[in-house]
Amino acid sequence: MASTIHPLSVVDPAAKLGDNIVIGPFCTVGPDVTLGDGVELISHVAVAGHTIIGAGTKVFPFASLGHQPQDLKFKGELTRLEIGERCLIREGVTMNTGTAGGGALTKVGNDCTFLAYSHVAHDCIVGNGVIFSNNVMLAGHCHVGDYVIIGGGAGVHQFVRIGHHAFVGAMSGIANDVIPYGMAVTDNRQAHLSGLNIIGLRRRGFTTDQVHELRRAYRLLFAPEGTLKERVEDVANEFDTHPLIHEILDFIRAGGERSICTPRDDD
Repeated sequence: MASTIHPLSVVDPAAKLGDNIVIGPFCTVGPDVTLGDGVELISHVAVAGHTIIGAGTKVFPFASLGHQPQDLKFKGELTRLEIGERCLIREGVTMNTGTAGGGALTKVGNDCTFLAYSHVAHDCIVGNGVIFSNNVMLAGHCHVGDYVIIGGGAGVHQFVRIGHHAFVGAMSGIANDVIPYGMAVTDNRQAHLSGLNIIGLRRRGFTTDQVHELRRAYRLLFAPEGTLKERVEDVANEFDTHPLIHEILDFIRAGGERSICTPRDDD
């Protein structure tokens, strides 16, 4: 099928367009934009800046992709936005390019879903298979792992890391790093770790034995005795051949700009 561009859209002649693209009415596509094969812009979509949208991605009305970052330090330097293949980007979603001070790249993986009015800020790195519900707000410089689900209205503080397969509850305010496979929810406006993302793990095909071992490691890792650093080494020794648990331990050891989200004292 040949590409179709509605006559009421404005597509810069310098834009790089793949095959079988569909661009509906009232869209704008800038000169430094690349659209992969089969990309569909339904209508009223604005794509600007040095932006790449991967093959098979579908973008709904009033999405704004690749405009300059919401950072007052930005002075017009060349920065980029890369969106992977087969993503679903719903109404009013915003994604900005990076900043020179943050790596100059905002990157979204493959097979992601961004529901209405969610936001990916400058210099964020988002993995594959991620789902953002409506009105999720991701501040600058965040790293979100593969298959993370973030519930509606959640806000994530700048520089926060969220590990692979984690779940963030709706309306949560996430100011600290969330471990891989963890589940974070907000209580009295302060998010805390409330266990593992068991439902998500089962949906992704993790075995009962894997979930059981993760649960056992979680209890040891966040036990009241000793420091977190001591417990990390204890868990590493006890589960020396378990790759999923070592993924959590590596995440904690790597550290970041924010502290680790932990359970409440009464959990």
